[in-house]
Amino acid sequence: MTALGLDLHLGCTPWHVPIGGRADQLAAQAAFAERHGYESFWLPESHFGGAGAIPEPLMLLAAVAAATRRIRLATTSYLLPLRHPLQAAEQVAVLDQLSGGRVILGVGRGYAPELFEAFNVSRSSKREIFADCLNAMREAWQGKPLGGAATLAPEPVQKPHPPIWVAAFGPKALAQAGALGLPYLASPMESLATLEANYAQHRAACAAAGLEPPPEVPVMRTVFVTEDPAALAHVRGLLERQLVQMREQTGAIRRAVPARIEDWAIVGSPAEVEDEIERYRERLGMTHLIATRLRVAGTEASVFQDSLAALAELTGKEVLAA
Repeated sequence: MTALGLDLHLGCTPWHVPIGGRADQLAAQAAFAERHGYESFWLPESHFGGAGAIPEPLMLLAAVAAATRRIRLATTSYLLPLRHPLQAAEQVAVLDQLSGGRVILGVGRGYAPELFEAFNVSRSSKREIFADCLNAMREAWQGKPLGGAATLAPEPVQKPHPPIWVAAFGPKALAQAGALGLPYLASPMESLATLEANYAQHRAACAAAGLEPPPEVPVMRTVFVTEDPAALAHVRGLLERQLVQMREQTGAIRRAVPARIEDWAIVGSPAEVEDEIERYRERLGMTHLIATRLRVAGTEASVFQDSLAALAELTGKEVLAA
């Protein structure tokens, strides 16, 4: 057992999003994570990105539900402005039923102008639409009439509903998350110093709304753990190239690109990674670490699996029988 102990909730995203959405490939990754003690498996939502797009994360997580027993099924940014609230509430409730109450619903608003244009949604009204949709979903989950005598069926297993976390990027989104009193899920590209400021703003928004800050402090980070110096050098080189590509973006994404690998990734030997995780816990009060995949080509899946296994061992997670 390391000094990190068992109180750190460990989650991960898939290290390979199957082209064509092969259910068996995605489920095998979640099953691997579950066997190594990971407590949650996360999928983002993305549209119009070619083979790597994930327009319906709940549908993919339903396939994962059938291949796993314990791991929680989570979204990093289920985009509420694109959906009818009652249909969204039904879909989440069905997944919660299928999985035996394992859903964590991370919700978001979206940011790309082409996304709102394609879905015929007013970008300027996205926060109001988000709030209205979330409120309607929560009321439906709690059995309030939908019109006349109709009520939602099935209801989710978790009461009053699955945990809701809010993906937020920027001051207005942070203020909205805090006003709701819900956990804040940060962008994985923001630096530790930025996260400190963001969490302070989130706590202030909770207090202004007369609410206690939620106990969950989740952090998404690119994580890579290895004792192999050559593998570590290779991954660092990949991450450096990724930084260059990120700086070619425009708008808010480009402005958020960190200066150094160490600002947004936890990479190193087990001892180095352990020290870095402790730093995040001391400065942020981090309760949940969600290890995200390296978003670069040229690395075998087994390398990511070895890293995930090493991270689980480092944090004292129990490996289950296959």
